[in-house]
Amino acid sequence: MKVHVDDERCQGHTLCAMIAPKIFELSEIDGHSSVVVDEVPADEEQRVMEAVNSCPERAISIS
Repeated sequence: MKVHVDDERCQGHTLCAMIAPKIFELSEIDGHSSVVVDEVPADEEQRVMEAVNSCPERAISIS
């Protein structure tokens, strides 16, 4: 599984980083999220799905 954050949609709500801190990190400049892994480990997939569903801006997508 791969995950992507749309920079234009992300508003820095921080929910994804709270749910899956091994996958997402927040910018110190504007609080926007970015993905820190190329491929989501199997043991983190459930957390990533929760982050996708929790994002108020629907800025996170998976493939």
